[in-house]
Amino acid sequence: MLLAASGARVTVYEKDEVVGGRTRTLTSPEGYSFDLGPTFFLYPRILKEIFSRCGADLEQEVDMRRLEPQYRLLFEQGGDITKLDASANLERMEAEIARISPGDAKGLRPFMAENRAKLEAFRPVLERAFSTAADMIRPDMIKALPLMKPWSTVDRDLARHFKDPRVRLAFSFQTKYLGMSPFKCPALFTILSFLEYEHGVFHPIGGCGAVSNAMARVAERLGADIRLNSPIDCIAFDGKRAKGVEIGGTRHDADAVVVNADFAGAIPKLIPNHLRKTWTDKKIGKARYSCSTFMLYLGLDRTLPGVAHHNVILSEQYRENIGQIESGEIPEIPSLYVQHAGATDPTLAPEGHSALYVLVPVPNLIVQPDWAQQSARFREIALDRLKVLGLGDLRPHIKYERIVAPQDWESDYNVGFGATFNLSHELPQMLLFRPGNRFRDVEGVYLVGGGTHPGSGLPVIYEGARITTGLLAADLGLSAAPSRPTPGSGFQPATPVAAEP
Repeated sequence: MLLAASGARVTVYEKDEVVGGRTRTLTSPEGYSFDLGPTFFLYPRILKEIFSRCGADLEQEVDMRRLEPQYRLLFEQGGDITKLDASANLERMEAEIARISPGDAKGLRPFMAENRAKLEAFRPVLERAFSTAADMIRPDMIKALPLMKPWSTVDRDLARHFKDPRVRLAFSFQTKYLGMSPFKCPALFTILSFLEYEHGVFHPIGGCGAVSNAMARVAERLGADIRLNSPIDCIAFDGKRAKGVEIGGTRHDADAVVVNADFAGAIPKLIPNHLRKTWTDKKIGKARYSCSTFMLYLGLDRTLPGVAHHNVILSEQYRENIGQIESGEIPEIPSLYVQHAGATDPTLAPEGHSALYVLVPVPNLIVQPDWAQQSARFREIALDRLKVLGLGDLRPHIKYERIVAPQDWESDYNVGFGATFNLSHELPQMLLFRPGNRFRDVEGVYLVGGGTHPGSGLPVIYEGARITTGLLAADLGLSAAPSRPTPGSGFQPATPVAAEP
């Protein structure tokens, strides 16, 4: 979208028969629809600005519904289950926190104020490229560094506001969006839960694939040529400069190539190892990666009364689960996330039926290479864990089922090592130390997606697309290619929508 709007002649070569990559909608012959990967949208400001930059209106292209409550957390402890309905209405959220830990309710507003300032300070860093060492000592970075607290973790930082570990989990489980542990993830990422409460959690009617489809429509209106079922064999090079792509032995010339596939899965296949001095096969193999996910997509012949749209089941062994995942052990009592989009969206299943999406964080293929032998057994564990929702055994009601396990992420979706959330976000793999938006090992190759700066998570990935567009447009001398709207462009920034009282 952005490149076409900047005057580039864009051709998209898509391996699959639909656009969107992991941000797509799966459909079954029985009439069930599921998000494949992401299940909601945060911080819609970036997405709204991108559509506006391209002459389109996000609200006109996609029916986006703000969720209230945002999701339900279910804490297991001593055989009991404590529920917390997370609300963007701060008074309501304070009351929810007070039910669990009365003394912690007073920490909510200071947490919000502190992270509002943190985001404002760090936004300039997230909105620009890191190309040289000098970029690490620019004034915006020096100003933001103290607020990043690189010496601390998300959980330790939250402990200043919330004493109860369950309340801290309510504001730290979001590190799973990065595939990381809140006990190791840098304190910067407390902004993830802040974004949810400040700007909302949104569901696109029809699933997140509706946003990808809208992007394709807008891009095509701007002249982009989208070619489906067109897997790339490799990038064509003249020396170290990319000159196009090869498909089925045929070369398609281009002035620049943007790689939007998973970094660890794609780069070793697309760019010869001898051309990569920094990100060699050896370095890619030794890098730190996120966890993987075990997915169940279930079409049920019943409704699910009382089940929220988004549900996070937090095992009493949550911290132990994380240690198991990091060491390659498959948890026996895992924490999991369950989406019941039918609570909001009736289009995803036949009347009287439900489409259930189940995600369980599990080890990636580096630390647990024998996943294929474990899938059938782990399916039973995951189905048993769904009883926490109070629905009994759902097995008799399953009319459609699909499993995507770590080995399937790698084989079917080219996700390197099955690490669903890409390279981990430890400080040695962030900013300049992440693969660059302008891939520095060769010339004429650019990256977008969670494997480049700024990192994983849809809003951050969209911001990365703006950074990459700005670099590519400048390199090719394209006209009118600001990475974000300029004061004279007539664009009015999107404002947060207040939660309904």
